Amino acid sequence: MSALPPITAHGLEVQAVKTAVVFVALGAGLRLLGKREAGQLNVYDLAMLMALANAVQNAMTGGKGNLGVGLVDSSVVVLAAWALTRLVVRFPALEPLTVGSPTILVYNGRVLADRLRRQRVGREELSAAMRASGFSSLREVHTAILEVDGSITIVGHPGERR
Repeated sequence: MSALPPITAHGLEVQAVKTAVVFVALGAGLRLLGKREAGQLNVYDLAMLMALANAVQNAMTGGKGNLGVGLVDSSVVVLAAWALTRLVVRFPALEPLTVGSPTILVYNGRVLADRLRRQRVGREELSAAMRASGFSSLREVHTAILEVDGSITIVGHPGERR
């Protein structure tokens, strides 16, 4: 077994920058997936994320299985997540860009087909959400909203009791 060469301070700086770049790229990629996909991760998706983590590990560590590199990489990820959270709290206008915003899919009983298509929500998914909320017809639905977590909230017409 060969010993790993020592890592220099410059090497750690390079690893930190690489990790930050990978963090931003993964964040952008997950954001581009859309609300439905990100909100409905299943076991297959978890396995894919684990494979993705393994794939980007070498990009982040440069193949160096060094404790210092691991500590720098994990610290950069935690600090980048913390900084992003602080930015969003301080500048709320950034939230729709980073987290997303709810999307109205049905308004006043009328399906907004372009929004369904853009958000990649099928009519059957919308119908299932309506049934789960106790609505059997679009006429009963005032608003259907695709939340940032991928769930669909159904709201009946004002004044009608459910």
